[in-house]
Amino acid sequence: MTTSPESSARTFSTIGVVGLGTMGAGIAEVFARHGYTVVGAEKDDEALERGRQHLEHSTDRAVKRGKLTEEEQAGLLGRITLTTALADLADADLVIEAVVESMDVKKAIFRELDGIVAPDAVLATNTSSLSVTELSTATARPGRVVGVHFFNPAPVQDLVEIVRTVVTEEAVLADVKALVEALGKNPVVCGDKAGFIANTLLFGYLNHAVAMYEGKYASREDIDAAMRYGCGYPMGPLALLDLIGLDTAYEILETMYRQGRDRLHAPSPVLKQMVTAGLLGRKTGRGFYTYEAPDSPVVVPDDKTPSADEKPELRRDIRSVGVVGTGTMATGIIEVFAKSGFDVTYVGRSQDKVDGVVAAITKSFDKQIQRGRATEETKTEVLGRLTGSISLDDLADVDIVVEAIAEDLAVKTTLFANLDDICKPGAILATTTSSLPIIACAQATSRPQDVVGMHFFNPAPIMKLVEVVSTVSTSEDVTETTRALCERVGKVAVSCADRAGFIVNALLFPYLNDAVKMLEAHYATADDIDTAMKQGCALPMGPFELLDVVGNDVSLAIQRELYLEFREPGFAPAPLLEHLVTAGYLGRKTKRGFRDYSAR
Repeated sequence: MTTSPESSARTFSTIGVVGLGTMGAGIAEVFARHGYTVVGAEKDDEALERGRQHLEHSTDRAVKRGKLTEEEQAGLLGRITLTTALADLADADLVIEAVVESMDVKKAIFRELDGIVAPDAVLATNTSSLSVTELSTATARPGRVVGVHFFNPAPVQDLVEIVRTVVTEEAVLADVKALVEALGKNPVVCGDKAGFIANTLLFGYLNHAVAMYEGKYASREDIDAAMRYGCGYPMGPLALLDLIGLDTAYEILETMYRQGRDRLHAPSPVLKQMVTAGLLGRKTGRGFYTYEAPDSPVVVPDDKTPSADEKPELRRDIRSVGVVGTGTMATGIIEVFAKSGFDVTYVGRSQDKVDGVVAAITKSFDKQIQRGRATEETKTEVLGRLTGSISLDDLADVDIVVEAIAEDLAVKTTLFANLDDICKPGAILATTTSSLPIIACAQATSRPQDVVGMHFFNPAPIMKLVEVVSTVSTSEDVTETTRALCERVGKVAVSCADRAGFIVNALLFPYLNDAVKMLEAHYATADDIDTAMKQGCALPMGPFELLDVVGNDVSLAIQRELYLEFREPGFAPAPLLEHLVTAGYLGRKTKRGFRDYSAR
């Protein structure tokens, strides 16, 4: 099978796979499914039998799901020869090693293979964190050694990271990339650095989430819910760590830290403690969560699970709502409360802006009516609950005021001082700030116990998450009432303390900043980094897509706030991000950011 019709046109016909665990067996299956002859090697007969079972079970599942016919399954398995002798790989054009993550074990295999395969055969490692360059030194021809990092499960996941060392031959790199494309996979090319693209960015984020949990900043449930509902991630970070295995995560972080000395990759102490205690995640039945049984995905209650008796209730009577602001976020919040049956008084700076809110909500309803998701009667009811005003004094009798004006602390504190004078005793004063200190708003009033953060996500009518942020002064009944109110309007509330970035932004933006640093270092292209995170980690958007949507100026402002608050060197905004903002390349809104949108 010729995989590269241009240039060297290297032919790959026989593929060797060393190690037939879940990953190795999956790689063997992928090649055999595409017509290649595969020789799979294991250390002994027992391991070989386990590998055979992996292959049979995986292809049986594919048959049951209609992905393979029984004839195709028989043909696929017939193309795979199993052996315990590495000498049987002598005719392989490419050998992929997928054994345990041990440098010594892998080197020994490479050293032996070097004397078995043909001089022009390519040797590849599926390592996710070890140095491909160091592995290549075990051979006489390091230029033909490359990293080919499949993601688990290999038959399903489309991403493959192709890792080049400083001595990898360009022809080898091009031929292996073409081979991976012939498998229907999406290869991304990167340099030889622990973690490569996906794990470098993913595990920094996961480690940060562990530190957040370890510091008791938020509960495991709230951290995970925040990232699922606030960012659309398929799993929360702590649940994902349980799936990966805490021992595996610890080893990857430890390897990344030893190689890069980035403090953000130094494993959080609680990770080592949990690994030592045998709390490895799903595979042992207990990690950050407790599971029904080892290897079960079913979470069961444990001593950290909130009881049904702890369900938040409205400790203060909330019948009417005030909103200050008429922008996109404010309008969305007004719509959310009015749709949930609350009378809403909203205040804008001019009558035109006040009228614009009604027009925007009317337009929103008209779209929903056209799609059959709302009725004219509902629209009339909701609009009937709205009272617009240009005077803050009209908020005197509301039970809660939600502020959604510009992210300017001086403007917000002045507003809170005014609301303190105007609003009735016991009214809750909430801010939707995403990055400013809520305590500063609280201290502008004579009732700091009544001030709370209520951070909606944009667009408010669609996004489920609300971060409920308590300051050191916020009373418990205000926090509980705000959480209960979020549930009443159909939102998922998570609790945290008044700290820059709260949960979502504190986890999201350092990850985005790390991606910019990776691009800045010419480690990989923006396209490859985006592809790696979308396909390797199942994220809804790649980091550069997301940065251009959020706005590079907004991202830079948030990253600066995080850096100023935590004084963590790794949080310092990437110079490239600052340069783009200085140049006016803010993303989609200016038609240019990390990508050029002028022709789109």
